[in-house]
Amino acid sequence: MTYTISDIQSILDTGENNAVEFKTGEVRPESIAREMVAFANTQGGIILIGVGDDGMPVGLSPDKNYEEWIMNIARNNVTPAIQVGYQEYNLGNRIIAAVNIPRGKDKPYQTLDAKYLVRVGSTNRAASQAELLRLFQAAGAFHFDAISVKGTSIKDLNLSKIDSYFNRYRIEFSQETEEEKILLLKNSDILTMGEGEVTVGGMLIFGLAPTRHLPQAGIAFAHFAGTEINGELIDKQNISGTLDYQIDTCVAAIKNNWQRPSTILGTKRTETTFIYADKIFRELLTNACVHRNYAIQGSQIRVFMFDDRLEFKSPGRLPNTITIEKLKVGVSYAVNPILVKFMENLRYIDRLGRGLPMVYREATKNNRNVEFKEVGEEFWVILSREIG
Repeated sequence: MTYTISDIQSILDTGENNAVEFKTGEVRPESIAREMVAFANTQGGIILIGVGDDGMPVGLSPDKNYEEWIMNIARNNVTPAIQVGYQEYNLGNRIIAAVNIPRGKDKPYQTLDAKYLVRVGSTNRAASQAELLRLFQAAGAFHFDAISVKGTSIKDLNLSKIDSYFNRYRIEFSQETEEEKILLLKNSDILTMGEGEVTVGGMLIFGLAPTRHLPQAGIAFAHFAGTEINGELIDKQNISGTLDYQIDTCVAAIKNNWQRPSTILGTKRTETTFIYADKIFRELLTNACVHRNYAIQGSQIRVFMFDDRLEFKSPGRLPNTITIEKLKVGVSYAVNPILVKFMENLRYIDRLGRGLPMVYREATKNNRNVEFKEVGEEFWVILSREIG
């Protein structure tokens, strides 16, 4: 990213924050590496070198090649190495350097002394266990849906639903011996290979009471009058159960709350306002359920309906290599591959990456806006209800 002199002055005036750090020219390489790691593990940022803590330019020494020095730190003091941008500026006859650190594509990053750091406000700190878990999950090195739900067993599963699931593949699950059932469930990722506890993925699809064990796994639906969240609450539902049940129930809630004025034309009743096809709601809910980060505790999927829009808010950011633009053209990803497998087999999704592009096409074809964005630790999809 290239900044203008005006941009740099504005950054100096604003001061240090979650995306800005000031350093003097005498800063040690280890300190720069810590800033690079923290920014790359979070949302990226800029380091201004040759600046005091008060935001006043103090300048760089003309005897040192700072660009080469910075590139060596990014290559040798950060693991894995990171690509950074470097540019120098003259402010009041004092040269300062701007080092731009993008949001990392190869998270998690660590310092040479094996510290995983994240940026919080204007400071860096060691990543918590939950944050580190999310960093590894974003890298595809760990899948939360494969871990066990402690203290569970085959007794916590809906065996009738499992029997119906395997019947699709001409497997008579109910006729198998207990030993064969356990082996089949382990080989299908419904139970863990070790202790035979239910996996997170298995619980969310086949559990008798999934949200009792995973309280963060529900959907909160709310319909507000007007266009703001402080408007009158028309309807509120906390939806629990298996993911397929949650999706079907939330689709029904959306349809029941969507006003559908109609008129009689001849002998036929015709709707006079536009409503998206069921497949649009179903796709967005399935996408939220399958790709959300279940490692984030205390945060459900939220679906908010307003007069002018419908919002789908899913906990967890996009994986390292995925961008908003890639989603629009069908680049698929699997934060939870076990859930993807089960929901594909239940005919809720396919693996061809056609879901979100289909939503985008349907909305724009009908003169509606659709917006995909990341907000904090959430991924949002916003559908307009009126012509945009």
